[in-house]
Amino acid sequence: MTQPQALASAFPRGATRQVHFLTPEQLEAARKASGLEFTDRMIVRYVGANGFAYFDTHRVRTLPETVMIVVTPDGKIDRIEILSFDEPPEYLPKERWLDQFDGRRLDDDLSLKRKIRPLSGASLSARAIANASRKVLALHKVLGAK
Repeated sequence: MTQPQALASAFPRGATRQVHFLTPEQLEAARKASGLEFTDRMIVRYVGANGFAYFDTHRVRTLPETVMIVVTPDGKIDRIEILSFDEPPEYLPKERWLDQFDGRRLDDDLSLKRKIRPLSGASLSARAIANASRKVLALHKVLGAK
């Protein structure tokens, strides 16, 4: 799926692109909330009638993956779509596994050690998506639902 196709499936009536530049304080707050180290200062998100879409590209094992994470206005994951996955196909998470993120908030349960089931034989893929979810929800919290 391309980025425009993913946005159209999430927001059939269209979405507005927003660009945010994080202050050092916002970046530190997002790192602390997510429990992850990252350096992203420019954040692009899309605002639709029923929420916000963020795209995150990260390395799984040695190759990249891009996901779209749709967040509701009240800070819950609405859905996750994998747009590109360059690792071998046997490491690609199934849609049924991704569904367990739906309705999750940024809390201690959003972890492979808690409420998110690990993926047998694809633990790096599972960790990458769980971390991307934590990062996006932390950024959403810092940016607010404006």
